[in-house]
Amino acid sequence: MRAWAVVENGAPLQEIELPTPEPTGTQVLLEVTHCGVCHSDLHVWDGRYDLGGGRIMNLKDRGVTLPLAMGHEIAGRVVKWGPQARGLAVGDLRIVYPWVGCGVCPVCLSDEDNMCQTGRAIGIFQHGGYATHVLAMHPRHLVDPGTLDPALAATYACSGITVYAAIRKAMPLEPHTPLLLIGAGGLGLSALAVLKALGHRRAIVADISADKRQAALAAGAAQVVDTSGEDAAQRIMEAAGGPLGAIIDLVNGSATAAIAFACLRKGGKLIQVGLFGGELRLPLPLMAMRALTVQGSFVGSVKDLRELVALAQTGALPGLPITEVPMPQADAALMRLRDGHVTGRLVLRAEAA
Repeated sequence: MRAWAVVENGAPLQEIELPTPEPTGTQVLLEVTHCGVCHSDLHVWDGRYDLGGGRIMNLKDRGVTLPLAMGHEIAGRVVKWGPQARGLAVGDLRIVYPWVGCGVCPVCLSDEDNMCQTGRAIGIFQHGGYATHVLAMHPRHLVDPGTLDPALAATYACSGITVYAAIRKAMPLEPHTPLLLIGAGGLGLSALAVLKALGHRRAIVADISADKRQAALAAGAAQVVDTSGEDAAQRIMEAAGGPLGAIIDLVNGSATAAIAFACLRKGGKLIQVGLFGGELRLPLPLMAMRALTVQGSFVGSVKDLRELVALAQTGALPGLPITEVPMPQADAALMRLRDGHVTGRLVLRAEAA
């Protein structure tokens, strides 16, 4: 198979040949039709995460090996499967759930693979969708998109379920109770779509980019706030009419986390999603005195993916701006994302046979 792979961290992706996997057991081989370009890919490409305080987590130390075909927002057509896989037909179009674990522990067996202690995520610990083929671990990790646009449906495997799972942690909220989203990139626009589908009507979106704030308004944000400058927290609270009970930080850097924490009301909850990096120092007495919650949210489960796709199939879930890019231009697409030149989502498209 062909892949557009990370051969050296921080260097341009290279087109290489890799052995086409032969599925065994419950595995399923698919021919990739679409693959989203996610901000997480930039961290994998760079090979590290910033933990704040001068500390770095190197992905090689966590078992990430090169060369690696990244890509975890995948749609593809079934080609073949192992002898223990059932319920498949050649040519089936499926969304691939990528956040797989060991497959045998209690959380994996309860369809919460993303919480497995032995993560083997597709596109991170094994080759992903920046390639002509991808190997799914089990038929239960494949979700039928039905009549959904496969380019959009592919994004549900990460950006979609990431915001869906985070929003569920923030609920229940009355429809007109303000909820703050920090970040109006692909995740922010996806979150607005999910909130609209769930009947919420008071999403406030904060971002430093005027273009992205405008895109958020077009996608249904009730208000937008420019977070540049020292008084960002005050401007957010003025827009919300006071401190907030629920904040979802889709950037999750040192600066945004500090702003978000400053905006919490008593009993408020900060849900941290993004992987921008850094640290947040918490005043411990205030955590107890104000009954605050700071909670991480790591992507979503395959159950979340099934629920989100079902929601989309009702027509209640608005789309988001999708720009399709030919798969051989994967490196250029990744650099566009790195440089902040993307509104919505870039999705790689397989070349016509």
